[in-house]
Amino acid sequence: MLRRDALLLIDAALAEDVGPGDFTTLWTVPEDRQAEAVVVAKASGVFGGCYAATETFRRVDPHLEIEAAFAEGTAIEPGDVTMTIRGSARSILTAERTALNFLQRLSGIATVTRQYVRAVEGTGARVIDTRKTTPGMRWLEKAAVAAGGGTNHRFGLHDMVMIKDNHIAAAGGITAAVEAVRSQNDLGLAVEVETGTLDEVREALAAGADRIMFDNMTPEMMREAVEIVRAHGEGGPETEASGGITLETIRAYAETGVDYISIGALTHSAPSLDLSLRLTAL
Repeated sequence: MLRRDALLLIDAALAEDVGPGDFTTLWTVPEDRQAEAVVVAKASGVFGGCYAATETFRRVDPHLEIEAAFAEGTAIEPGDVTMTIRGSARSILTAERTALNFLQRLSGIATVTRQYVRAVEGTGARVIDTRKTTPGMRWLEKAAVAAGGGTNHRFGLHDMVMIKDNHIAAAGGITAAVEAVRSQNDLGLAVEVETGTLDEVREALAAGADRIMFDNMTPEMMREAVEIVRAHGEGGPETEASGGITLETIRAYAETGVDYISIGALTHSAPSLDLSLRLTAL
């Protein structure tokens, strides 16, 4: 089931595209014309966003029959028919672009995520997303990351405390920032602290952070940072790598023993997967 904010987004996307009416379709297609349409993959990738596309068609016309040939997160190849839609030709054509926009965008995110996940296989590190998402599309994009095999980080500012460099500067240091949070954290939120040096790692560890982020460190430095945290003993904080890590370098970071690797590119730089809709009048 889609979240209410995702449904509102779909409605807004349709309103943006259709406006006062799809006049091309209304003026060229007979009202009673029925059709069957298939969504075909034109590139290899991972299928994502089927729920959003399905709901888009249903918002335009609840009488459309929609069948998905693949589950979310399934690998697809060129020529694969991913979805079939039957019913009013007018309805299918009006919903087509908005539905494909969701499918292509979310399949692209799932595809890129799968590439990163495969790159760290066997290391124990988990690939996680960030808040660098398209405004209004966060839930859908994070669901696409999960479809690609990734793990979702915090959804927003409200479900985890992440003390970053600017918070630290404003609070007067890592220790002061963590102590301030601990004194007010009646919600029991986990506390993560961003660090950029080994001394900051030690300070975050001493302050009692639940997770320590290693930002813009080299793999060599990160390996040492992981060892510092592990030396703390059983039940120590989780560790996270962040900052400019690419598909080419992620394996080296994963092999440091870090628990999580956050990749903003999963959502802010993923290219859309090429999919097209082909309609046949009945």
